[in-house]
Amino acid sequence: MSIAPFNASTYVGDRNTASLLGLKSRLDTLTTQLASGKTASTYGGLGAGRTTSLSAHAALSALDGYDAAITGATTRVALANASVTQVNTLGSGLQRSLAASNTSTSANTTKIARDSLDAAIDALNVDAGGQYIFGGRATESPPVVPVDTILNGDPAAGLDGLKTLIAEQKTADLGPNGNGRVAASVSGTTVTLAEEGTGTAGTEARANFGFRLITATSSNPAGISASATTDASAPAVTFTLAKAPAEGDRIRVAVNQPDGTQSFVDLTAKASSTAADTDTIPVFATAAEAQTYLNDRFKSVSVASVQGPAALGIQADFGTGTPASLTLGVTGTPVAGDTVTVNIALRDGTTQSLTLTARATAASDSTTEFSLTGDIATNLSNAVNNALKGAAATTLGASSASRAAEDFFAGSQSAGFAPRRVNADGNGYAEQASTKTVIWYTGDDTSADPRATATAQVSANRVLNIGTQANEAPIRAVLAGLALVAVDTATTGTQETARFSAVADRARALLASDTTAGGIPGIASDLGLASSTLTNTQTANRTSRAALENSLDGVDTISTEEVTVQLLQLQTQLQASYQVTSMLSKLNLVNYLS
Repeated sequence: MSIAPFNASTYVGDRNTASLLGLKSRLDTLTTQLASGKTASTYGGLGAGRTTSLSAHAALSALDGYDAAITGATTRVALANASVTQVNTLGSGLQRSLAASNTSTSANTTKIARDSLDAAIDALNVDAGGQYIFGGRATESPPVVPVDTILNGDPAAGLDGLKTLIAEQKTADLGPNGNGRVAASVSGTTVTLAEEGTGTAGTEARANFGFRLITATSSNPAGISASATTDASAPAVTFTLAKAPAEGDRIRVAVNQPDGTQSFVDLTAKASSTAADTDTIPVFATAAEAQTYLNDRFKSVSVASVQGPAALGIQADFGTGTPASLTLGVTGTPVAGDTVTVNIALRDGTTQSLTLTARATAASDSTTEFSLTGDIATNLSNAVNNALKGAAATTLGASSASRAAEDFFAGSQSAGFAPRRVNADGNGYAEQASTKTVIWYTGDDTSADPRATATAQVSANRVLNIGTQANEAPIRAVLAGLALVAVDTATTGTQETARFSAVADRARALLASDTTAGGIPGIASDLGLASSTLTNTQTANRTSRAALENSLDGVDTISTEEVTVQLLQLQTQLQASYQVTSMLSKLNLVNYLS
């Protein structure tokens, strides 16, 4: 650093010049501040206020990001809420139509169901900014395939649709004799009703298809006795595997519930599996270890079927069970008006009573009466078989369609979770997951919590879950109900009236998911809560933004009025300095002495 030379004769001039330059610099600063509204153009120019400014601007920048996320999330949630509300409305509408329909209006109801299914699929394929919001984490393509593909399959790709699955299920439930796999036979004066099927195939068929015998009663036990001679028993199912499941492999086990329905136990192979997990299976080194695990886990469970990827080679041995049977004995002299009631259960958890009334004479094909003329036991046996076939063609057929629809919509693109298909022999479900069935939902299906498949960071400490999936159980139920009616081809006739009524009953049960607790309203409630949270968070962010912007007043920004006053004062001061300097510059010794 050098020291400038000092000259006493120029000291005053140098001081005046420095003062003028300082005033001019200050004038330029105030002019810039007035034009820009900012205290300085750099953080260094803020002096001690730079820390406050940096902190506030960082917080404001974060708020900009949160607000952008809230804006996008608000749009997504609004669209998702509108879609589930639409599905809810469509389900409710078909429920009302079914309640008012009969065989003369069933064609119209079927058309309403098809139109409603179209609208529901459109609602679930909605996108927000090019991202499909009902596919979970899979957002690049529509999560639900077209309705025609769902119902009729894709022949070009060799894929079967819902209509084919319903037809297969009906054939399996009705059995080779069209009687729901239960038959009555007569020996002397005794009529025996027994569930059909022998050996392992028979046990597996009885675990899945046809009627189940419950009880029989007689209004006149002295004339016709009724009793259950054998309780059905199902042996433990034994699993075998050709290969141990690897990480991510999935297995689906269907279990018969006490009420007669079936439920799925879906297992995913995970190395991190613990004994407390209900939806995982450990990764084992050998197939034998995996077999032992499955056999131990399901040893006291009434297994109906098992399914896994073809590579696992999973098989289930159902052993030899004991068919249930009932006995009706003509032990006395029945009279006209006496009744015999056979109670049967269907695989959807419903029951039906077949009541036969004794008449002096009755038609040989009657499903409700038996004749007292001739061999009463033979007449009763024939009437029971007629009643079973009539029930098989109506209520059992409706139950089959409902079960197939539920199975179809429970399927996913994970190999082990494809829709169940009936074995070629018709006595059970195929253990190797089908690759010839339409997969209606192509989105993400690996998350246990659909809401967690999409998130929005709405504040520093708040991440909001806003994900949705078209394959959520309540939505699946409504889609199954809509599709069940949409594929129906009701015609006229007494039997068709009964069958369509049974279909309508089961469809209404499925569509009830649009109103029951935990159904579609539950999804709408989640989305409504998310919408409310977004609104409240945005309001809180605005308050924070206002406080931060206020903190920058006097640090980043200037008061226009204050700077204007300073500028005017400085201009006056600078003008006076210029005038004095000008006067001094003209002063010399002659002028001074004069």
